[in-house]
Amino acid sequence: MTEAIVHGIILAFGLILPLGVQNIFVFNQGALHPQFRGALPVILTAALCDSLLIAAAVGGVSLVLLSLDWLTPVVLGAGTLFLCFMGWKIWAAAPAKGEAKRLLLKGQVGYALSVSLLNPHALMDTVGVIGTNALQYGGSERWVFAAAAAGVSWVWFIGLAAAGRMLGKADSSGKAVRLMNKASAVLIWGIALYMGFQLWVSF
Repeated sequence: MTEAIVHGIILAFGLILPLGVQNIFVFNQGALHPQFRGALPVILTAALCDSLLIAAAVGGVSLVLLSLDWLTPVVLGAGTLFLCFMGWKIWAAAPAKGEAKRLLLKGQVGYALSVSLLNPHALMDTVGVIGTNALQYGGSERWVFAAAAAGVSWVWFIGLAAAGRMLGKADSSGKAVRLMNKASAVLIWGIALYMGFQLWVSF
């Protein structure tokens, strides 16, 4: 049981640490909102989405999806377009202090759902990595592994939003957040190019 918990925690941290669209959005919301509770809808939505994806993958969805040869090119193609679009959105984002106040709850949740459920890396990591690693466990151990992996998402997103709030307080001009957005957009475009290359090679 302990082995499953440690395995789930280490694996989840390894997958969630790299900078991506979901992490950037959670961090930015923490930086933009005048109070930490303003970012709670985003934190809850992102963490719940990760938990549902992990539960589905561990529950057997991974085996079904991995058996579909046509699915990988579709995910790569859609993911490339999605990342190009999100990179542009992040590049164009203006971290003005009033921006977070104008973003309605429905908009926050909808955006968080898109970067969580339409994010190709989140889907491929959950299905291809967490789902397949869970196969080595049986019964209750498999779900303990899943719970440990999901728990990492909750802790990570809370910490990420808190770190963003600290930066938001220290950077009243918004210049640091804007610079981070630019760098993040370039990185996301780089990932999109890499996924596009993978798609090209797969044909």
